[in-house]
Amino acid sequence: MTYSMKIAGLKRELPICRITDDLYIAAFICFGDAEITVACARELLMLVPKDSYDYMLTAEAKSIPLIHEMARQSKAKKYFIARKGPKNYMPDPIHVEDKSITTNGVQKLYLGRDDAELIKGKRILLMDDVISTGGSLAAMEHLVEMAGGTVAGRIAVLAEGDAANRPDIKYLEPLPLFNADGSVKE
Repeated sequence: MTYSMKIAGLKRELPICRITDDLYIAAFICFGDAEITVACARELLMLVPKDSYDYMLTAEAKSIPLIHEMARQSKAKKYFIARKGPKNYMPDPIHVEDKSITTNGVQKLYLGRDDAELIKGKRILLMDDVISTGGSLAAMEHLVEMAGGTVAGRIAVLAEGDAANRPDIKYLEPLPLFNADGSVKE
């Protein structure tokens, strides 16, 4: 089963995937799809004025191509990625815990102290490919606060389910949730 939709002017068939017995989602994966990555980055940049933020931040991993393309198109010299695990090259990392609809259990997001120092006192634009429950977004917000930065905005390609009703998120398209038979959840 797939869900057909237009995203950033491009038609895509999103596979419908089981999350629980009574909850299915349409999976938006931009990995390997250069055309959708470039188009979504262009459209996301139009949602926020360039002078409204200093840096962009996303969580690992599916939105990495998007934030990179957004940085390339906007000529940003630096962006940040909250990693799912500490890396040897991260000096004294800070971290928060997050529960995501597409990740089993609790995941942690890490930011090296060097990146945290660059975020301190800056306005940070949070971006993600899909915002659903808001767990990853809340974790990124907490990382920015821990680093001493300010969240300047929240953007996503798709707002899934109730996230589409949040006034603090700007997004390209709403994405419904699904029943086991592929019908849209009411």
